[in-house]
Amino acid sequence: MNERLETFLKRYDEVKGLIEDPALTKDQNRYRETMKEYSRLAEIAVSQDEVERLAAQIAETRFLLEEDGDMRELAKEELDGLEARLNEAREKQKLLLIPRDPLDGKNIIMEIRAGTGGDEAALFAADLFRMYSRFAEVKGWKIEIMNLNETELGGYKEIIFSISGGNVYENLRYESGAHRVQRVPLTESSGRIHTSAVTVAVLPEADETEIDIKPEDLRIDVMRAGGPGGQCVNTTDSAVRITHLPSGVSVHCQDEKSQIKNKAKAMRILRARIYEMEEAKAHAERSEARKNQVGSGDRSERIRTYNFPQNRLTDHRINLTLYKLDLIMQGDAAELFDALKLSAREAAEANTLI
Repeated sequence: MNERLETFLKRYDEVKGLIEDPALTKDQNRYRETMKEYSRLAEIAVSQDEVERLAAQIAETRFLLEEDGDMRELAKEELDGLEARLNEAREKQKLLLIPRDPLDGKNIIMEIRAGTGGDEAALFAADLFRMYSRFAEVKGWKIEIMNLNETELGGYKEIIFSISGGNVYENLRYESGAHRVQRVPLTESSGRIHTSAVTVAVLPEADETEIDIKPEDLRIDVMRAGGPGGQCVNTTDSAVRITHLPSGVSVHCQDEKSQIKNKAKAMRILRARIYEMEEAKAHAERSEARKNQVGSGDRSERIRTYNFPQNRLTDHRINLTLYKLDLIMQGDAAELFDALKLSAREAAEANTLI
């Protein structure tokens, strides 16, 4: 057992004792952080139990190899399978031991915007939102729409929403970038395949205590909300635009009929954008590591192609192609997101060995 594994297992026993202390619940912030750490360490402890169980079974099976007759042949077949499972368990454990980014456990704010392609790009933006929504539903996460700019055909020029739950950022952080779609648009009568693009940004959501935004640094403008074809126009000034003067970051929210609610949502988005900017500056080396793994996260970088005629999805950063686009668009995207996480962890492991 290596030193890092021993350290994790020792800490697991310590944290296990902490969560059994009733006094822990009196401090909700400490309780949440402790439970997050326990969940992470429990994964490692379970993996070690699996490794030890398989190793014991292999030892027993090797003993049977010394027997004669049918038992020897059966033991040989079983041994091959057990050794393969043990190698797989050890590889999985190795990835669990790689230090995780402290942001991985955070909730996110996701922004999807239609790019090249007009109405077809807006329709695909709506399709992407549905894909993420259905995946979130499977994971038991909660989605809240924060701002929406809808087209007359039911597409989205822009949609901003939050996703909260367990390790949301860890699972969806690599979605930032340009998503290209190739398909026959509903508006195309001749059957020609069009290429459109949508941009996605994934921002870890910051707590109020993590970002200090001074009231004097904000300019707040209120206005009437608008929608396609003059629809959804309020008779009161409920839409809010907040501009952070030092950084120039501006956020507009009009989804709620209440000015107070729109202001609260705009502040959450603003806080997340500024938090991301500060994280990028403070941790340039981590950003460079991500660039080497699965891309920079820049919205201008084309990260993925969705080819509907071929039912094909290709992620260009890890050279992954899946012929199950129909299922992925229905939210069955775990294979895709897991492959991105695995690639990032393997690259992180390689970096630690350099």
